[in-house]
Amino acid sequence: MPSSRTISANGIELFVLEQGQGPLVLLCHGWPELSYSWRHQIPAIAAAGFHVVAPDMRGFGRSSAPADVGAYSIFDNVGDMVALVSALGEKQAVIVGHDWGAPVAWHAAMFRPDVFTKVAGLSVPPPFRGRGRPLDSLRDGGITNFYWQYFQTPGVAEAELERDVALTMRQVLGRGVSDPAALYITEGKGFLGNISPVVKLPDWLDEADIAYFAKVYRESGFRGGLNWYRNIDRNWELTAPWQDAQIHQPSLFVAGSKDSVITGLIGAKRVTELERVLPNLRQKLIIEGAGHWVQQERPDEVNAALIAFLTNQ
Repeated sequence: MPSSRTISANGIELFVLEQGQGPLVLLCHGWPELSYSWRHQIPAIAAAGFHVVAPDMRGFGRSSAPADVGAYSIFDNVGDMVALVSALGEKQAVIVGHDWGAPVAWHAAMFRPDVFTKVAGLSVPPPFRGRGRPLDSLRDGGITNFYWQYFQTPGVAEAELERDVALTMRQVLGRGVSDPAALYITEGKGFLGNISPVVKLPDWLDEADIAYFAKVYRESGFRGGLNWYRNIDRNWELTAPWQDAQIHQPSLFVAGSKDSVITGLIGAKRVTELERVLPNLRQKLIIEGAGHWVQQERPDEVNAALIAFLTNQ
């Protein structure tokens, strides 16, 4: 069983789940998730001979949530992981990320190859830094109702998502990002309005899971996690020095075939061009029939891929 504790790192407090002994592996969750999202991976990777640490990321769950929107840039989030490695008494780690955690993992490997020796990203391909700010590019392309845009104004999405936290978690995890309609906002319907009701939870998610997520989010609220989206354009500006940079460490990419993040026009193109950024890509695993929450939906296949990647020198 994983144990939990709170660790001071990078000027904030990070709640972590951890298990095992051996080389360090960090697991970075996405939105709207928690360290709990890795509940199937932590014991399996620990049993394979690793010290597995999964934090509630900055702004999420029981970790610190700074009030300043500007405290959630990619530099802050990568900085937390660099500091966490050090706080754990290590000099190096393998870093794994899913959803928003994937950009953290990819950028951590890009910024600090001396610290992060291998990198795995789930559901979100590595960074392809475009020609302009992402939100500007959406607007210039005539798109004004993408969920990133809806999340920009502080307080709007928070009010909707916090109205009934258990329902929010049912909708987003039970259907959520695997449904392309969910990514576009219909006027007056909010983020949840285009997600058809989840009458029966999928077989990989049970009422106890929903209750766990809901309890933690009732206490933390959604603002911290939403602030990550409010730094999308700023992240583009901050990462200018890494234009066209590659990640040379051994890398792994895993996603579900039914994940709208990789089936959309941009995502699908990025998945076919992974090697441009990842010249040392060891495996590209697209799990047939899986959606966005891939490590929760298909833990056996994800665990097998991760453990093979971790143990293969």
